[in-house]
Amino acid sequence: MISAKPAVSLADAAVSEDEGSVVVLQGHPDPGGATLCHALADAYSAAVESVGVPVKRIEVAQLEFPLLRTKADFNVGSAGTPPSLCDGQADIVRCKHLAIFYPLWMGTMPALLKGYIEQVFRPDVALADNNGGFPKQLMKGKSARVIVTMGMPVLAYRWYFGAHSLKSLQRNILRLTGFKPVDATLFGSVDTSSPATKKKWFQKTQDVGQTDARSTGLATIAAPAV
Repeated sequence: MISAKPAVSLADAAVSEDEGSVVVLQGHPDPGGATLCHALADAYSAAVESVGVPVKRIEVAQLEFPLLRTKADFNVGSAGTPPSLCDGQADIVRCKHLAIFYPLWMGTMPALLKGYIEQVFRPDVALADNNGGFPKQLMKGKSARVIVTMGMPVLAYRWYFGAHSLKSLQRNILRLTGFKPVDATLFGSVDTSSPATKKKWFQKTQDVGQTDARSTGLATIAAPAV
Protein backbone atom coordinates (compact mmCIF):
# COMPACT_ATOMS: atom_id res chain seq x y z
CA MET A 1 0.00 0.00 0.00
CA ILE A 2 1.27 3.43 -0.91
CA SER A 3 0.98 6.12 1.74
CA ALA A 4 1.86 9.68 0.88
CA LYS A 5 0.66 13.06 2.00
CA PRO A 6 -0.80 14.98 -0.97
CA ALA A 7 1.39 17.81 -2.25
CA VAL A 8 -1.65 20.08 -1.85
CA SER A 9 -4.04 19.49 1.04
CA LEU A 10 -7.35 18.41 -0.46
CA ALA A 11 -9.19 20.09 2.39
CA ASP A 12 -7.72 23.41 1.24
CA ALA A 13 -7.69 22.77 -2.51
CA ALA A 14 -11.20 24.00 -3.23
CA VAL A 15 -10.46 27.39 -1.68
CA SER A 16 -6.91 27.83 -2.93
CA GLU A 17 -5.77 30.84 -4.92
CA ASP A 18 -5.76 28.68 -8.05
CA GLU A 19 -9.47 27.91 -7.78
CA GLY A 20 -11.35 28.42 -11.00
CA SER A 21 -9.38 26.61 -13.69
CA VAL A 22 -10.44 24.21 -16.40
CA VAL A 23 -8.58 20.90 -16.16
CA VAL A 24 -7.78 19.11 -19.41
CA LEU A 25 -7.10 15.44 -18.70
CA GLN A 26 -5.30 13.88 -21.67
CA GLY A 27 -5.97 10.17 -21.47
CA HIS A 28 -4.12 8.97 -24.56
CA PRO A 29 -1.41 6.57 -23.36
CA ASP A 30 1.08 7.43 -26.13
CA PRO A 31 3.83 9.54 -24.50
CA GLY A 32 4.97 10.82 -27.89
CA GLY A 33 2.11 13.29 -28.00
CA ALA A 34 1.67 13.30 -31.80
CA THR A 35 -1.89 11.98 -31.82
CA LEU A 36 -5.27 13.37 -32.81
CA CYS A 37 -6.32 13.39 -29.15
CA HIS A 38 -3.35 15.57 -28.26
CA ALA A 39 -4.03 17.98 -31.12
CA LEU A 40 -7.71 18.26 -30.15
CA ALA A 41 -6.77 18.87 -26.52
CA ASP A 42 -4.39 21.63 -27.64
CA ALA A 43 -7.20 23.26 -29.64
CA TYR A 44 -9.61 22.97 -26.73
CA SER A 45 -7.09 24.42 -24.25
CA ALA A 46 -6.31 27.35 -26.54
CA ALA A 47 -10.03 28.09 -26.88
CA VAL A 48 -10.52 28.07 -23.11
CA GLU A 49 -7.55 30.38 -22.58
CA SER A 50 -8.78 32.71 -25.34
CA VAL A 51 -11.66 33.82 -23.09
CA GLY A 52 -9.42 34.37 -20.09
CA VAL A 53 -9.92 31.10 -18.22
CA PRO A 54 -6.74 29.32 -17.00
CA VAL A 55 -6.09 25.73 -18.03
CA LYS A 56 -4.37 22.98 -16.05
CA ARG A 57 -3.11 20.08 -18.18
CA ILE A 58 -2.71 16.51 -16.96
CA GLU A 59 -0.90 14.13 -19.35
CA VAL A 60 -1.54 10.60 -18.11
CA ALA A 61 1.10 9.13 -20.44
CA GLN A 62 3.79 11.25 -18.75
CA LEU A 63 3.01 9.94 -15.26
CA GLU A 64 4.42 6.93 -13.46
CA PHE A 65 2.02 5.29 -11.02
CA PRO A 66 0.98 1.81 -9.90
CA LEU A 67 -2.42 0.27 -10.51
CA LEU A 68 -4.77 -0.22 -7.60
CA ARG A 69 -4.81 -3.86 -6.56
CA THR A 70 -6.65 -4.03 -3.23
CA LYS A 71 -9.78 -2.60 -1.65
CA ALA A 72 -7.73 -1.65 1.39
CA ASP A 73 -5.47 0.57 -0.72
CA PHE A 74 -8.47 2.31 -2.28
CA ASN A 75 -10.26 2.80 1.03
CA VAL A 76 -7.43 4.76 2.66
CA GLY A 77 -8.56 7.66 0.47
CA SER A 78 -6.29 10.55 -0.46
CA ALA A 79 -3.58 9.32 1.92
CA GLY A 80 -2.95 6.48 -0.53
CA THR A 81 -2.67 8.62 -3.65
CA PRO A 82 0.70 8.03 -5.35
CA PRO A 83 2.92 11.11 -5.01
CA SER A 84 3.09 11.59 -8.78
CA LEU A 85 -0.68 12.07 -8.91
CA CYS A 86 -1.22 14.39 -5.94
CA ASP A 87 -0.90 17.70 -7.77
CA GLY A 88 -3.24 16.64 -10.56
CA GLN A 89 -5.71 15.29 -8.01
CA ALA A 90 -5.73 18.66 -6.24
CA ASP A 91 -6.22 20.45 -9.58
CA ILE A 92 -9.32 18.34 -10.25
CA VAL A 93 -10.66 19.01 -6.75
CA ARG A 94 -10.46 22.78 -7.18
CA CYS A 95 -11.39 23.09 -10.87
CA LYS A 96 -14.68 24.36 -12.21
CA HIS A 97 -14.70 22.15 -15.31
CA LEU A 98 -13.01 18.89 -16.30
CA ALA A 99 -12.43 17.89 -19.93
CA ILE A 100 -11.33 14.30 -20.57
CA PHE A 101 -9.80 13.26 -23.90
CA TYR A 102 -9.16 9.66 -24.93
CA PRO A 103 -9.20 7.28 -27.92
CA LEU A 104 -11.65 4.39 -27.92
CA TRP A 105 -9.60 1.21 -27.52
CA MET A 106 -11.32 -2.18 -27.60
CA GLY A 107 -14.64 -0.47 -26.96
CA THR A 108 -13.60 1.54 -23.92
CA MET A 109 -11.05 3.99 -22.52
CA PRO A 110 -7.39 2.91 -22.49
CA ALA A 111 -6.35 0.95 -19.40
CA LEU A 112 -3.85 3.64 -18.35
CA LEU A 113 -6.60 6.26 -18.10
CA LYS A 114 -8.86 3.88 -16.18
CA GLY A 115 -5.99 3.20 -13.77
CA TYR A 116 -5.45 6.93 -13.30
CA ILE A 117 -9.11 7.57 -12.53
CA GLU A 118 -9.17 4.72 -10.01
CA GLN A 119 -6.18 6.20 -8.20
CA VAL A 120 -7.45 9.80 -8.21
CA PHE A 121 -11.21 9.44 -7.62
CA ARG A 122 -10.79 7.97 -4.15
CA PRO A 123 -12.95 8.10 -1.02
CA ASP A 124 -12.74 11.59 0.56
CA VAL A 125 -11.75 12.99 -2.84
CA ALA A 126 -14.72 12.20 -5.09
CA LEU A 127 -17.22 10.70 -2.64
CA ALA A 128 -17.61 10.72 1.14
CA ASP A 129 -19.43 8.47 3.58
CA ASN A 130 -22.90 9.70 4.48
CA ASN A 131 -23.79 7.60 7.52
CA GLY A 132 -24.92 4.66 5.42
CA GLY A 133 -26.96 6.75 3.01
CA PHE A 134 -26.17 7.76 -0.57
CA PRO A 135 -22.53 8.90 -0.61
CA LYS A 136 -21.86 12.62 -0.42
CA GLN A 137 -20.88 13.95 -3.84
CA LEU A 138 -17.65 15.92 -3.45
CA MET A 139 -17.47 17.08 -7.08
CA LYS A 140 -20.67 19.12 -6.98
CA GLY A 141 -20.42 22.54 -8.59
CA LYS A 142 -18.25 21.25 -11.45
CA SER A 143 -19.13 20.42 -15.04
CA ALA A 144 -17.41 17.96 -17.37
CA ARG A 145 -16.99 17.10 -21.02
CA VAL A 146 -15.71 13.84 -22.50
CA ILE A 147 -14.12 13.99 -25.96
CA VAL A 148 -13.54 10.61 -27.62
CA THR A 149 -11.91 9.65 -30.91
CA MET A 150 -12.58 6.30 -32.58
CA GLY A 151 -12.01 4.29 -35.72
CA MET A 152 -15.65 3.32 -36.19
CA PRO A 153 -18.41 5.73 -37.26
CA VAL A 154 -19.95 7.59 -34.33
CA LEU A 155 -23.43 6.35 -35.24
CA ALA A 156 -22.23 2.73 -35.01
CA TYR A 157 -20.76 3.36 -31.56
CA ARG A 158 -23.82 5.17 -30.26
CA TRP A 159 -26.60 3.05 -31.71
CA TYR A 160 -25.19 -0.42 -32.48
CA PHE A 161 -22.78 -0.71 -29.54
CA GLY A 162 -24.82 1.52 -27.25
CA ALA A 163 -21.88 3.75 -26.27
CA HIS A 164 -21.72 1.63 -23.10
CA SER A 165 -18.24 2.68 -22.01
CA LEU A 166 -18.97 6.39 -22.47
CA LYS A 167 -22.24 6.07 -20.56
CA SER A 168 -20.46 4.23 -17.76
CA LEU A 169 -17.91 7.04 -17.39
CA GLN A 170 -20.61 9.71 -17.51
CA ARG A 171 -23.09 8.04 -15.15
CA ASN A 172 -21.05 5.79 -12.86
CA ILE A 173 -18.05 8.06 -12.27
CA LEU A 174 -18.66 11.68 -13.24
CA ARG A 175 -22.36 12.19 -12.44
CA LEU A 176 -22.14 9.87 -9.45
CA THR A 177 -19.46 12.05 -7.88
CA GLY A 178 -21.36 15.28 -8.58
CA PHE A 179 -20.27 16.59 -11.99
CA LYS A 180 -23.19 18.23 -13.78
CA PRO A 181 -23.74 18.66 -16.65
CA VAL A 182 -21.58 15.98 -18.27
CA ASP A 183 -21.43 16.48 -22.03
CA ALA A 184 -19.78 14.38 -24.71
CA THR A 185 -18.24 15.12 -28.11
CA LEU A 186 -17.36 12.19 -30.34
CA PHE A 187 -15.26 11.99 -33.51
CA GLY A 188 -15.40 8.80 -35.57
CA SER A 189 -13.85 7.22 -38.67
CA VAL A 190 -10.62 8.98 -37.75
CA ASP A 191 -8.48 6.87 -40.08
CA THR A 192 -10.54 7.55 -43.20
CA SER A 193 -11.88 11.07 -42.70
CA SER A 194 -10.70 13.81 -45.04
CA PRO A 195 -8.57 16.78 -43.99
CA ALA A 196 -11.62 19.00 -44.55
CA THR A 197 -13.65 16.90 -42.11
CA LYS A 198 -10.90 16.99 -39.51
CA LYS A 199 -10.68 20.76 -39.88
CA LYS A 200 -14.35 20.89 -38.88
CA TRP A 201 -13.55 18.72 -35.84
CA PHE A 202 -10.98 21.23 -34.66
CA GLN A 203 -13.43 24.08 -35.13
CA LYS A 204 -16.08 22.18 -33.18
CA THR A 205 -13.56 21.44 -30.42
CA GLN A 206 -12.66 25.12 -30.19
CA ASP A 207 -16.34 26.06 -30.11
CA VAL A 208 -17.19 23.69 -27.26
CA GLY A 209 -14.03 24.77 -25.44
CA GLN A 210 -15.16 28.37 -25.45
CA THR A 211 -18.71 27.36 -24.51
CA ASP A 212 -17.47 25.26 -21.59
CA ALA A 213 -15.15 28.03 -20.41
CA ARG A 214 -17.91 30.65 -20.48
CA SER A 215 -20.30 28.32 -18.66
CA THR A 216 -17.96 28.34 -15.64
CA GLY A 217 -18.62 32.04 -15.12
CA LEU A 218 -14.86 32.66 -15.06
CA ALA A 219 -14.38 34.14 -18.53
CA THR A 220 -12.78 37.58 -18.46
CA ILE A 221 -12.86 38.23 -22.21
CA ALA A 222 -16.28 39.00 -23.66
CA ALA A 223 -17.63 37.33 -26.77
CA PRO A 224 -17.27 39.49 -29.91
CA ALA A 225 -20.33 41.54 -30.83
CA VAL A 226 -22.42 40.05 -33.63
